[in-house]
Amino acid sequence: MHTGSYVDGKWFHPKSNRLVRNLNPADPDEVIAEFPAATADDVNHAIDAAQAAFRNWKKTPGPERGRVLWRAADIARQRADEIARTLTLEEGKVLKEAKGEVMKGISLLEYYAGEGYRMHGKTLPSEARDTFTYTIRRPLGVVGLIAPWNFPWAIPVWKSAPALAAGNCVIFKPAELTPATSTLLTEIYEQAGLPPGVFNMLVGSGSVVGEAIVHSPVLRAISFTGSNEVGGALYTKAAQRGAKVTCEMGGKNAVIVMADADLDKAAVAIHGGAFGSTGQRCTATSRVIARPSAKVALLERLVDAAKKIKIGSGLDDTVDMGPAVDEKQWKTDFDYIKIGQQEGARLILGGKKPEHLGKGYFVEPTIFDNVAPTMRIFKEEIFGPVLAVSTAKDLNEALTYANGVEYGLTTSIFTENIDTIMNFVEEVETGMVHVNEPTIGGEAQLPFGGSKATGVGEREMAEEGLNFFTELKTVFINYSGKAERLMIR
Repeated sequence: MHTGSYVDGKWFHPKSNRLVRNLNPADPDEVIAEFPAATADDVNHAIDAAQAAFRNWKKTPGPERGRVLWRAADIARQRADEIARTLTLEEGKVLKEAKGEVMKGISLLEYYAGEGYRMHGKTLPSEARDTFTYTIRRPLGVVGLIAPWNFPWAIPVWKSAPALAAGNCVIFKPAELTPATSTLLTEIYEQAGLPPGVFNMLVGSGSVVGEAIVHSPVLRAISFTGSNEVGGALYTKAAQRGAKVTCEMGGKNAVIVMADADLDKAAVAIHGGAFGSTGQRCTATSRVIARPSAKVALLERLVDAAKKIKIGSGLDDTVDMGPAVDEKQWKTDFDYIKIGQQEGARLILGGKKPEHLGKGYFVEPTIFDNVAPTMRIFKEEIFGPVLAVSTAKDLNEALTYANGVEYGLTTSIFTENIDTIMNFVEEVETGMVHVNEPTIGGEAQLPFGGSKATGVGEREMAEEGLNFFTELKTVFINYSGKAERLMIR
């Protein structure tokens, strides 16, 4: 594995005085690798290389661009175990979850490989005689991708694959906490035959690499996933100079459990959504809103399941939940646990570091009961294995509570009543809706994203993900053979 940055088809070590230390969160004394941080000059060099490469890449037929992505998918499948192990080592999620993420990325590569054949516009009738009108999609040019640490393989893929399929050249900044997995993706693109300059990766800080990307007048679009604080500032800066921007940010996702719900099914879904990936995903289940008649039995199931979770290094195949990604997130988890207790919620499970684990940023699966909708643990994103349980008297009240937060990513309901389902789907204020299944998950062919403070700009994945990296041209062809002085349309 390389431990540098990648620009214009070459790996190099930036000449900076700062090192990005890549640590194992299950054992912070273990340094996985050290990456010299890229500088603003390195970013500018990458942009120059991408501009030069764009001239030929945009003219490369879409199917040919797609075949590069298909080769990348084949290589990734061959290296799947290596990718998954690296991902677990630096991010912390258990190996089986890491393997699932790798397969998700491969699925996305395959999907967008096919999109190389389907970058289509529309033919539409003109109001004028003897005139043919249609639209075509064309690549933007050089685009910037800024990825988070919690899905260091899948999210870089779902940003880069549509950008490349559409004919753009890429400046990619991975998260500082997870550069190794992103390095493997870059190696795979190189091995798959991407021409020099088409894909460039720079490891470094948001204040240096990220700012250089955001402020560059050359970059036509920026795709960002991360915190609301950073995303909001990025959107303002980039949009002011006319760049296209999409930001996928926070979530505070709820599961509504009605009186007629299958409680066994609901408990399994909530358990996986709350504690899978140590709660470190934007789609994680962090709130349960249950009818009073269902809550007691549901809580019993949730507590029983959470007590059986084995915590430890994700590389141990017997472990169910790994560590928080770093010390900062670890402290944030415990800060919110303390806040929940101070606010008057009832801590019924967890809330501590496991006693048998001396090293590592581990947090017990934590469940709060009697959580009021006004409490911070009910409203604010924690990004850890902390579940807040409350009650609602009916669907309308449950929807009021579910919608009463600033985020709008995903919500789920458990019920057997079709009227309840249809009213829920219509009234819930989220970009994604689940019925009788967890709040987590997505598929390559379906748009991913949310509303309100969760996101701005185009949805990711699916056709929408490709559309973001293109611009439309509207074409008028007059074949009347007559000179037209004035067209009135």
